[in-house]
Amino acid sequence: MSDVVLTTLNARYAHASFGLRYLMANLPAALRGRAVTLEFDVAQRSVDVLEAILAHAPKVVGVGVYIWNANESLRLVVDLKRVRPDVIVVLGGPEVSYETDQQSITSLADYVITGEADLAFGELCEKLLAGKRPLQKVIAADLPEFASKGAGASLRLPYDLYTDADLAQRVVYVEASRGCPFKCEFCLSSLDVPVRNVPLEPLLAAMQALLDRGLRRFKFVDRTFNLNLNISRAILSFFLDRVTPDLFLHFEMIPDRLPEPLRELIARFPAGALQFEVGVQTLNDDVAQRISRRQDNDKLADNLRFLREQTGVHVHADLIVGLPGETLVSFGEGFDRLVAMRPQEIQVGMLKRLRGTPIVRHDVEFGMVYSPHAPYEILATRDVDFASMQRMRRFARYWDLVANSGNFIETTPLLWTAPAAAGESRESAPARSPFGAFLRLTDWLHDTTGRQHGIALRELMQLLFTHLTDVVGHGPEAVAPSLWRDYQRGGRSDLPAFLKPYVTASADTRIVRKPRPPAAPARQGRHLMS
Repeated sequence: MSDVVLTTLNARYAHASFGLRYLMANLPAALRGRAVTLEFDVAQRSVDVLEAILAHAPKVVGVGVYIWNANESLRLVVDLKRVRPDVIVVLGGPEVSYETDQQSITSLADYVITGEADLAFGELCEKLLAGKRPLQKVIAADLPEFASKGAGASLRLPYDLYTDADLAQRVVYVEASRGCPFKCEFCLSSLDVPVRNVPLEPLLAAMQALLDRGLRRFKFVDRTFNLNLNISRAILSFFLDRVTPDLFLHFEMIPDRLPEPLRELIARFPAGALQFEVGVQTLNDDVAQRISRRQDNDKLADNLRFLREQTGVHVHADLIVGLPGETLVSFGEGFDRLVAMRPQEIQVGMLKRLRGTPIVRHDVEFGMVYSPHAPYEILATRDVDFASMQRMRRFARYWDLVANSGNFIETTPLLWTAPAAAGESRESAPARSPFGAFLRLTDWLHDTTGRQHGIALRELMQLLFTHLTDVVGHGPEAVAPSLWRDYQRGGRSDLPAFLKPYVTASADTRIVRKPRPPAAPARQGRHLMS
């Protein structure tokens, strides 16, 4: 039995909830033995989740609500209030921290904590369990600090709450800071949240404890890891001194800030140890200015060139479709520029209208039409109609299957390489627009298969072979060896039948790739729970 149940629905099992652990770590001492954390994922049935929660006979249930679990959380709270109306439901998370008066789920809850509730949740639970019901339903949490200031309480770090199973099976989130100094209008971090750094000594002690327990894969959720040079250098130096062949560190970096002292450290890490998520978002200067995004694209290009040519960093770059004033032509130009910078992955994402973000100020002028249902993706704009936006959704999906999967490293560039003339090498053949070429493949795949999911690897290989030979115009003798070498990167040796006329099984190069870093998971928020 537990008086307090802390729960959330993660995007998938592998995403351990960082927020739940922060809440548990920061409960008042007298409450920690009376509380339990229960994690679920959005694929689980609501009635089964409810059964597991009620098995603890709770008096208070705290639910973390995010863009990826908004619909499932609503269903859970509806069922909970029907079965046990006496249970006090407390909501938190970025999805309910703004526009609370417009949401069905908040009308059903007893209390809603907006902002970072690490401390406020425990304070509320103390009152509720003492029989004191605050009159105010929506409680704005004071911004918690990592270090004591005056008489204020400071945050306790939650890392000892990761279990051995978490360390072995799940993505383990850590942070060196909270907040962001930038004002990009599509992002919740634009809402006047100051940057606060975790004191280095307790942070590094916690990282050492995780290393001692066997953790080798760390995902830092800082919005701007390389903002403070001294802190980022200290953290990189700490891990560099303890580097092992299986160490993996994920950071989100500011694209145009990579000074020489940081470069020197980054270059010393072995290949595959570092992954940088680089939020490029747009390379259109007019669009960037319109959404209050400050970014020096020349420095960005130089930094990516350095990372690709002089380090072993795996670069995951992000671009957004549907920003106000962005056309398909201008997006394509930016996409082509980014492809030329050679990040290993380009994540093409659809613009989402996150609650509370100022991106809505462009709705009228630029005809911004969003879905009213989570995750609130853009449906159409003045410059990109619905049909074209659907093409871009398919583009993003097929790009993941082909270019981001790591299965077609050598074959993918053939899509935008013109067929070689007689006597001309493939390397000297002129290049085409990567965006235009891949959009052509997107339309062809959609017309040919009518599917975006459920395409097996060998089927996708044969589709690429057909497109490259019949549509792009490459000779099969040029395409087949590339596909065969790509197929072998995962250690496969079964030569597909459609390649046999052009290559032999003995003509392999046995390219065995290093395991690909995990895709950047759905961002975990820092409000009530993640």
